[in-house]
Amino acid sequence: MPLLLQFLVILATMLMSRTPGLGRGWWGLLWREYTAAVKIFMLRQPWPRQPNTVQMPPASAAGRSGVPVVLVHGYVCNHRVWDDMTLALHNANHPVIAVDLEPVFGSIEDYAPILEDAVTRLMAQTGAKQVALVGHSMGGLAIRAWLRMVTPAQLKRVAGIVTLGTPHQGTSITRGAPTLNGKQMLFKSEWVQTLASSEDEQRRALMRIALNLNDNICISQREQILPGVPVTEFHGIGHLEMCLNPRVIRWTCEQLADLGTQKHPS
Repeated sequence: MPLLLQFLVILATMLMSRTPGLGRGWWGLLWREYTAAVKIFMLRQPWPRQPNTVQMPPASAAGRSGVPVVLVHGYVCNHRVWDDMTLALHNANHPVIAVDLEPVFGSIEDYAPILEDAVTRLMAQTGAKQVALVGHSMGGLAIRAWLRMVTPAQLKRVAGIVTLGTPHQGTSITRGAPTLNGKQMLFKSEWVQTLASSEDEQRRALMRIALNLNDNICISQREQILPGVPVTEFHGIGHLEMCLNPRVIRWTCEQLADLGTQKHPS
């Protein structure tokens, strides 16, 4: 029954999203998103590891670590959605902290102290002057909500921000959601528009967006962008699958590696 229910939920979101340009590939996308959901929600998340804990790369990488990274999960997920990404980042010598956003159904604004604590501890334990933040889905909005609360002086701690499948303009999939964060993420909601209007060029210059044109959660897909923020488009990938997909993980690692060659905006 749980497997059937999970399949029906994924099928419903796929039908609602009307993902374009797939043809027969639609069935492959459905299957991969379903298996991603089973892996994440049933095989990983019920068994947490060490959330909100700094994880260092192997000792052999000492002295040549990449930028430390804060990983921020999405709606009804936890830190275990990042297992594959964490492994890839460790292989690329990045220290990592994967947070849990709590309360699960609270306001996205309330997650800011969790991110602030993660940034502070990651910098303290690594000795780094800057960190990067990567957010999937709602996690990208949580990062932006935290970002607008930091002072200009604190902003210098941020090397860059990468968002994967984030509903930057909200999504119609949350229509009727009973939770506060679900209502905040409603397409073109007052909260989403207020968040956007609060951002200046300095903050936007830190961001990079992975836009998923076949996203079964972020609807409408092509509108999930922000003025002035670089966008990379992905095709044929499900919403949850983005956290497991080798192309997305490789692209994320490339963006983080590139941060070391970029000058922080003044």
